[in-house]
Amino acid sequence: MNIFDQISADIKTAMLARNHVETEALRGIKKEFLEAKTAKGSNGELTDEAALKIIQKMAKQGKDTAAIFKENNRLDLANEYLEQVTIYERYLPAQMSKAELEKVLKGIIEQIGAKSPQDMGKVMGIASKQLAGKAEGKAISTTIKELLASL
Repeated sequence: MNIFDQISADIKTAMLARNHVETEALRGIKKEFLEAKTAKGSNGELTDEAALKIIQKMAKQGKDTAAIFKENNRLDLANEYLEQVTIYERYLPAQMSKAELEKVLKGIIEQIGAKSPQDMGKVMGIASKQLAGKAEGKAISTTIKELLASL
């Protein structure tokens, strides 16, 4: 079963369970999927890889929105977005730990021969492609900065 079909099945389950937050979160995902399927230049298909990218984007946006609400002391709205993010993350592959991320990035830095923070762009380009879906871009860039600064 592909991700699109899984989301559709999970919407039915959430509706039957009368879980409002989960139903709305899953409907939001399905809406984005349908928009991607019918977008100009699309062939009407949605690969699991494309679906994961959409869910990752939605999770990132949810976290960012929750942070803004927290800054403005709207914890009720922040918590609602964070609940949705936990639902999104169920469909994403497990994220790498800090130690695993450092290990992989050290290997990339050695492979490229990066010697200073000026090589950040080179390392980031390769790391972003290699770690897509396994780690957040923000975590990757922060770790690369730390590693390059310590050289």
